[in-house]
Amino acid sequence: MKLVAGDRALIVGVGRSGMATAAVLRDRGLRVTAYDDKPPDQLHEQSAALAGLSIELIGKGALAANAAGSDVAIVSPGVPLNNPAVLEIQRAGIPVISEIEAAYRIARAPIIAISGTKGKSTTTALIGHLLRSAGLAARTGGNIGSPLIREAAAAGPDEWLVAEVSSFQLEGITSFRPRVSVLLNITADHLDRYPSIDEYREAKFRIFANQTERDWFVGNADDAAIRELRDGPVKRVRCGDAWFSSSGAESADVLIKGGWIVRRARSKREAGKYVPVVAAADLKIEGAHNAANAMAAYLAVSLALLRGTEIGTSDDALVPGLRSFEPLPHRLQTVATENGVRFVDDSKASTPDAVIKALSVFDAPVILIAGGRSKRTDFAALAKAAGQRAKLVVLIGETAREIGSLLGKTPIAYADSMDAAVAVAKGTAEPGDVVLLSPGCASFDMFESAEARGDAFAGAVRAQPAASPS
Repeated sequence: MKLVAGDRALIVGVGRSGMATAAVLRDRGLRVTAYDDKPPDQLHEQSAALAGLSIELIGKGALAANAAGSDVAIVSPGVPLNNPAVLEIQRAGIPVISEIEAAYRIARAPIIAISGTKGKSTTTALIGHLLRSAGLAARTGGNIGSPLIREAAAAGPDEWLVAEVSSFQLEGITSFRPRVSVLLNITADHLDRYPSIDEYREAKFRIFANQTERDWFVGNADDAAIRELRDGPVKRVRCGDAWFSSSGAESADVLIKGGWIVRRARSKREAGKYVPVVAAADLKIEGAHNAANAMAAYLAVSLALLRGTEIGTSDDALVPGLRSFEPLPHRLQTVATENGVRFVDDSKASTPDAVIKALSVFDAPVILIAGGRSKRTDFAALAKAAGQRAKLVVLIGETAREIGSLLGKTPIAYADSMDAAVAVAKGTAEPGDVVLLSPGCASFDMFESAEARGDAFAGAVRAQPAASPS
C-alpha cells in the first residue's frame, strides 16, 4: 500500500527513526499515533515533540485499541519483530513494515542501498560524494545521519537517495527495491539479536529480494557467503550483478592489481584487459578494507549511471572524488600526533573482524585499546591478531577480562575509564608508535554511543600531558 493522506499509521518506537517517521507522515496528511513501551517519565521530550505535531503517544495499555484501528504499523530498527507489542499488532492483522520500507513507498528519487557488517557508513558517504563530484544531486541517510524517510520526503525525482541499511531495517521490508544494492561483507555480529549467523546473513540478503532485471547488485567476490549468491547451486540474485575484489580475483569487475584499483575494459576490442582507475595509495581512507569500500562505491555509481549498456559517466568524473574523500569520524581517524606518537580513533570498530582489519593497516608498533559490551561474538581471532601486532593491549569495559584471558603472553593492562586507558597508553608509547582505539565491542556499557566513546578518547588525548619522547 502507498502511504497517503488519511491513512492511519502506528509508529512503534520513538527513537530517532520513529520520531522522523511520525513527523514526515503527519506532514503528508496521515493520521499518526506513536507507541513506546518505555515508562512515561523517560519519554517527556518525545511526548512534547509529538504533541506539537498533534500526535498522541500511547503506552502498553492503549496499544490494542490503537492497533486495531491502524492501516499500517511502522517499526523502528531498535524494536525486534519478536517484540510482544509487534506480535500483538500482527495478531490484529495490521501490516508491519520498517522505516526504510515506508521511505521507499514515498520516495520519488532512485535509491542506492548499502549493507554489510562493516564499511557501510564509509561506502554510503563515499557514494554520495562521488555522485556530487560527478555533478549530480544526492542525499545520504538511513543508518547514517538523517533517517531515510526524512531524506526521501525531501528528494526530488532528479536526485539520488544513498541509503545505509542495517539488518534490523531490512527485516521489515516488503517492497523496498533499490536501483543498486551493495553488500560489502558478512561476519558475525548482532548475535545478541539473532539466534545464529545464518539468520543474520538472511536478513542482510533481503537487500536484493525485490530487485528485478532492471536493477543491479554489487557484491564482494572475496566474501564466501556473498559469493555463494552467484556461484551456489541456485543463483539467488535476479538482477544484474557486478563484483569487486581486494584479493585480485579475476572473476571480479573491479579489483586490486599491483597497488591499483582497476576495472575490466568495457569495449569488446579490449576484452580481458584491465584499465587503471586510481592508485590505492592515493586514497585518503587507509587499509585494504577501505580500498574495498572504494571499489564498491565506484562500481555502484558507475552502474547507477548506466545508459543502456554504456556507463553513464567517465572515470575522469569519479577519480577526483575517490582521491578527495576524507575518512569519516571515528573510523581510523587520526585525532593527534604527539612527539612522534599517532593517536587513532576507530571507535566504530564494534566487531572483532573490524579490529583485525584496523590492526593490519599499521606497520608501526600498536598500543591497542579494546573492550566494551559483548555482542556474543568470539574474541579468539581478535586476540590472535593483537598478539601478533600489538606491543600492549589496554582493556576496558565488560569484556575486558574475557579478552584478556585469551591474550596469552601479550602484555595487557586493565583500565576502568577511557581517561585511565589513555594514561596507560601515553605512559607506554614511544616515538613511532600508534595508539589505536579499536574496541571490537558495543559501547553501551560505558558510553551512550560509539561516537561518545570516540569523543572521550580524543578528549582524553588532548587533555592529558603529551606522550613523552624517549
